Amino acid sequence: MDSSADAAPLARPKSPSDLFIAFTLLALQGFGGVLAIAQRELVERRRWMSNEDFVEEWAVAQIMPGPNIINLSIILGSRYFGVRGALAALAGMVTIPLLVLLCIALVYAQFSSHPGVAGALRGMGAVAAGLIIAVGLKLFPALGNNTLGLPACTVLGALSFAGIALLRWPLALVLLGLGGVACVLAYRRLAP
Repeated sequence: MDSSADAAPLARPKSPSDLFIAFTLLALQGFGGVLAIAQRELVERRRWMSNEDFVEEWAVAQIMPGPNIINLSIILGSRYFGVRGALAALAGMVTIPLLVLLCIALVYAQFSSHPGVAGALRGMGAVAAGLIIAVGLKLFPALGNNTLGLPACTVLGALSFAGIALLRWPLALVLLGLGGVACVLAYRRLAP
């Protein structure tokens, strides 16, 4: 982690329009998943959040219904400009990307049976998995400031991976089970 970047004070969006533009650009860069791009854009480039804030807000966004990045945009927009900010960030996430997606869907309908298209999609899946792993490794040190501490977070993360990827348990079951355990442990550590 870059300690000089962590020492600088956090910035804030100038207006709801600033949120709209930022989230539009973020959404246009992140087809198939925007975790890596969101972290770079919101934490490193714009400095609207610290790594620790990003990890906490991303965790909240993941347990809420709906797409994680949409939830994060609403949380961040609301933090700075209330309902106007939440709506501006949400509009930035969906308006122009929706138009682009509709155009891509029309093109895909024409060429979906071509073997090159199928191969390209498989390759993009591998790239997306690599991006998620890279961001996870980049954000890992931020867990040191978590209430549970790095060792407990590591164990819970490994158990989550094992439950979902290896044992093929339903995500909701793992989230409720291990999430409940994490909540109880955090409550105990925070209790006076």
